[in-house]
Amino acid sequence: MLTTRRSRPAVLEWIAPLAILPLLLIQAMAPTPANGADDAPGASFRAGFAEADVSPKVGDEAPGGYGKARLTAFHDACKARAAVFDDGAGPVAIVGLDALLIRKPQVIEARRRITARTGIPGERVMIAASHTHAGGPTGMILPGEFDNASELVRELAYEKTVVGSPDYLEKVVEGIATAVTAAHAARVDAKAVAGQGKAEGVAFNRRFRMRSGFTMTHPGVGNPDILGPAGGIDPQVGVLGAWNAAGDCLGVVVNFACHATTGPPGISADYVEHVERTIRGALGDGCIVVFTAGMAGDVTQVNNRNPHAYPQFGNVAARRLGSAVGAAAATALLALEPSAAPLLPLAARSQTLEILRRVPSPQRVARALTLVQAGPEAKVDPTEWTFAKEIVLLDARLQQEPIAPVEVQAIQVGPAVFLSCPAEYFVDYGLELKAAGPFPVTFPVSLANDCIGYVPTEDAMGPRGGGYETRLTSYSNLIPTAGRTICDALKGLAAELTPGPVPLPAPAPPFQGQPWSYGNLPPELD
Repeated sequence: MLTTRRSRPAVLEWIAPLAILPLLLIQAMAPTPANGADDAPGASFRAGFAEADVSPKVGDEAPGGYGKARLTAFHDACKARAAVFDDGAGPVAIVGLDALLIRKPQVIEARRRITARTGIPGERVMIAASHTHAGGPTGMILPGEFDNASELVRELAYEKTVVGSPDYLEKVVEGIATAVTAAHAARVDAKAVAGQGKAEGVAFNRRFRMRSGFTMTHPGVGNPDILGPAGGIDPQVGVLGAWNAAGDCLGVVVNFACHATTGPPGISADYVEHVERTIRGALGDGCIVVFTAGMAGDVTQVNNRNPHAYPQFGNVAARRLGSAVGAAAATALLALEPSAAPLLPLAARSQTLEILRRVPSPQRVARALTLVQAGPEAKVDPTEWTFAKEIVLLDARLQQEPIAPVEVQAIQVGPAVFLSCPAEYFVDYGLELKAAGPFPVTFPVSLANDCIGYVPTEDAMGPRGGGYETRLTSYSNLIPTAGRTICDALKGLAAELTPGPVPLPAPAPPFQGQPWSYGNLPPELD
């Protein structure tokens, strides 16, 4: 099913009491107003939004772990959601995909189809997965990826690990291309805004310094050995919204840093479903909500230091998180709407980095082979067996690709820039990118255009580090300096671009000389 945004919304009044979260308006950062930007000779700004259903089927494999799992029920639709912005010189496209991840071959094919149908060059298309753990089989491993490996490795890859379904991968690729093509066709003259809201108290760093001297991921609620969090959080909710000449909201791009792991029962976009519901309640049922995940490699909805008992998974958790993010986004957009104007210029940059993978020692590979060959009947600890399997798969991957190609990308829409990498990237890097500028509004986007697994900070990989994200697997295996290399490259791409002006509302009209006659009275006491 394909949906494009054309109908006029009815703004609901209930959003004001719901959105009690603090709001950071972009006007506070604006050096100069830009009301005349759309009057410049030849200036043009058009926007189009569309979405396509890419829901998997009950029974499909469920990615999200290192072992086999199946999708057993349907909860809500997974979508490919697209925004296209056009300045008359060259459109850019941003896609939010409700999936755990997307791999490079599917990105290449989706971009090829988009270029063939719309003329938008592939390097001007960003395709970002939301990281929902209730999505379809887009990985972890692709069909045929280990066909040249040994029989044992092929068995471990295809029989013991989640493998992408060829039929579903085709559905996703075509869904992405269809959504972008429809958004491109739906372009109309538009005005837009970019800024931030804030959703506090709903996302938490899951890594903690422990009394042992090391760092632990999810040490458990109430663990007395917790000293403090080992990383930050990013409560900002980035928004970029567009309206047509009639004042209808065409669509919104939302950016927030939190794992999509609330786990509604069944196939689901996870908390993104409630982000969409809340924004549509405020801006209209036809508003297309394009969600991009921020740098959330170490951030989830689970509060390991919560002194109270309340659900941290399931529908309640998804609704709590998604509604808070959606309310912050909607409140920011409604406050910023009076300043809407053409957001110019548009630009895109990308670079492919070559980053070494970590190599396990021959002794570790040998031990891992011994463990996996023993099989379940040897009563090996399941966790130990799983990560031994991953070392064997990594050893095979290294024979084919010891250096990982890592695409970093920057897409500019006026005063806003989307900076993406294909990693489950730690939040502290996202915070650093925002602080570095030069853009007033920066959207750090993770898991875009490929997937290279977790990329922790160097501190997490150091003597005080540790935890789940630092484990060496076929999924996560880049050298400790990879995160710094990616961050510096993204800063470099942003520095190549010149931010556009931030629109401000038109000035209020001068005082007309007469106050309101109903209110122009002293107190009436008799």
